[in-house]
Amino acid sequence: MLTEQSVIIQGTKRSQQKAATRETILRSARSLYAERGIAATRSAAVAQAAGLAHGTLFLHFPRQEELLVAVIEDFGEGLCRRLHELSAGGRGLRACLEAHLAGLREVEGFYAALLTEAGHLPEAARLSLLMVQSTLSWHIAAAAEAGMEAGTIRRQPVHLLFNTWIGLVHHYLANRELFAPGALVLERRGGELVEHYLGLVSTGDRIEGG
Repeated sequence: MLTEQSVIIQGTKRSQQKAATRETILRSARSLYAERGIAATRSAAVAQAAGLAHGTLFLHFPRQEELLVAVIEDFGEGLCRRLHELSAGGRGLRACLEAHLAGLREVEGFYAALLTEAGHLPEAARLSLLMVQSTLSWHIAAAAEAGMEAGTIRRQPVHLLFNTWIGLVHHYLANRELFAPGALVLERRGGELVEHYLGLVSTGDRIEGG
């Protein structure tokens, strides 16, 4: 006869196994999205890459759109966690930009596929990506406004400041074979992008965080 404690232990193990399976699915899907593109990746291929039966994948994600949204949200949570940690430490714009690039470097192929196929993504996926960008915008704006108050960042509309940064990063990602053939463009060019951008927005010869 099962005791209350053994029922709790079994329930905990099932929850842990379910969470581990979900993480394996997300990691496999993200890798295939990066390799093949989002539209070309089928759920059967994700299940095979994860070492699961197709039916097991459907228990977690009944529709392909739900899987894509979950991958975007998982990426966004990791990136936002980095930025929240920086905010708690009161660090500046340079640290914020570097944290953004560090988060993107971990999923560069997947994020580049998102940018390439953005116009064809399901609405729920576009909204999830927009939420990630909104959170990033808030953190960069907060760091930039602190820099303006400190006199290290030129006063300017924060939406232009953010759009200039994200446009720069997205341009390099969309043309990564041009700027870093056969390599990760943010690994090779990330430091250069940060320095160039800070040179544009900093006051005079004072480079923020330099």
